[in-house]
Amino acid sequence: MERYDSKAALVVVDVQNDFADPKGSLFVSDGQQIIPLVNSEVQRASQAGAFVVYSQDWHPESTPHFAKDGGIWPVHCVAGTWGAEFHPDLEVVGPSVKKGSNGEDGYSGFTMRDPTTGETKPTELEGLLRERGVENVVIVGLATDYCVSATALDARRLGFATEVLQDAIAAVNLQPDDEAKAKAAMEAAGCVMGYCFGTLP
Repeated sequence: MERYDSKAALVVVDVQNDFADPKGSLFVSDGQQIIPLVNSEVQRASQAGAFVVYSQDWHPESTPHFAKDGGIWPVHCVAGTWGAEFHPDLEVVGPSVKKGSNGEDGYSGFTMRDPTTGETKPTELEGLLRERGVENVVIVGLATDYCVSATALDARRLGFATEVLQDAIAAVNLQPDDEAKAKAAMEAAGCVMGYCFGTLP
């Protein structure tokens, strides 16, 4: 069965300079290496008439998300800075959904969580998919153990058939087994754990 058609969407998660460039403040090992495979999926999806959409971390200069303000992360993807821009090698052919812009934890492309109150609110991603009649979501990008897994788990929770392409994602691995745990959680939620040029039986 073909991966892409008019009922499918490719969601490209956070392929931004701070994550995908070695000079980035939160560089993900192998983050640069996945870009050619991400681009090949962008091309395949576009040619098949699927919707291609991008998520983008887009933080204010100060947010409880950052270590300097009480969170766990170095300052990254501050709105309007080089670090928040898409990596220059990434093919961008569709709209971007910005997340975390009001100080929230913006892990998922679908929802943002207030780190103080725990309250969640949706981004516009679900609406973009629903208005196009999308039923199947394919996810690539960064990072496996945070924004990719959060986006995939939300996609399943919202009822989308979801495939995660394992050779087009990369993990932070703050703990050595974070990637394995994230993949197991996605699989347990019903995600298909595939590969760019086919899935394992």
